Amino acid sequence: MNFNVRGENIEVTPAIREYVEKKIAKLERYFTETPEANVNVNLRTYSDKKSKVEVTIPIPNLVLRAEEIHEDMYAAIDLITDKLERQIRKHKTKVNRKLREKGSVQALFASFEDQGAPVIEEDDQDLEVVRQKSFDLKPMDSEEAILQMNMLGHTFYVFTNADTNLTNVVYKRRDGRYGLIEAQ
Repeated sequence: MNFNVRGENIEVTPAIREYVEKKIAKLERYFTETPEANVNVNLRTYSDKKSKVEVTIPIPNLVLRAEEIHEDMYAAIDLITDKLERQIRKHKTKVNRKLREKGSVQALFASFEDQGAPVIEEDDQDLEVVRQKSFDLKPMDSEEAILQMNMLGHTFYVFTNADTNLTNVVYKRRDGRYGLIEAQ
């Protein structure tokens, strides 16, 4: 894994860099071979003495992403590692279950690239697109889309339904359950 550690309002000392690399490198034990991935770590400090750590690891078949806010930077790094481990275990369990059900590896694995959609902010009278992303819609079922949405920390996820080959959107409802929008 290649580490890219950035600091905002904080100088990334060799001690912090070494701690981040040591903790996140422990995730390699979950893979049969070490993935060739760029680990993007963003460290921030705020004026109220809180620290925020964001980690994004785009690897083939999966995007691992977690963020944590804590008063202690090192504690936030520990909590991030725990979150990423849970994501990996959850994904591996899901993949293994699907392998048993379907028996096909190729139907399961697809590259998950830059996920998201345009974000629109409302400014009184005019609407302006302030960010735009593009990505490939990967064929999957709604259950896998919900898993990806939760791993990315988004409230919605756009995907191609593997059964119908149509564009669908899953979203998190206010009551904590999930909704599905199917295009026609």
